[in-house]
Amino acid sequence: MSEAEFADRSPAPSPAARLFPGRYLSVTSYKRDGTGVATPVWFVQRDGRLLVETDAASGKVKRIKRNPAVLVAACTASGRIRGEQADAVAELLPGSEVAGIETLIARKYRVDVMFIKPLRIAQSALHLGRPRTTPVILAITPEGVPS
Repeated sequence: MSEAEFADRSPAPSPAARLFPGRYLSVTSYKRDGTGVATPVWFVQRDGRLLVETDAASGKVKRIKRNPAVLVAACTASGRIRGEQADAVAELLPGSEVAGIETLIARKYRVDVMFIKPLRIAQSALHLGRPRTTPVILAITPEGVPS
């Protein structure tokens, strides 16, 4: 098979991939009073879902456990929205999936991980801010996006 034929066989990007291009995703979860809290996060896409690694004790995890409805949109690292927001449903994946998703995230954000991980380790060692607990994976399924 020639290279041209092989290139033509590569899978087309999923509809979710076309809606959420880039490196950062804004995830808006809701407080008890209905106020939205937007957080920019790293993400990977698999099987039509957006997968995000976060800390088990984070505010977004607590809010999503209470109300799984979220808004998602492509954004900048600082959280400025770069596309249309979409309704979505978030769920926590079992702990057995964390290592595989961490590998996907490390592959996508290779250079960023080299700088951020050591800073997080130093922050934890110095007890600056809230110490990290166990990582969890949020699986976010955008509504109305065919897979």
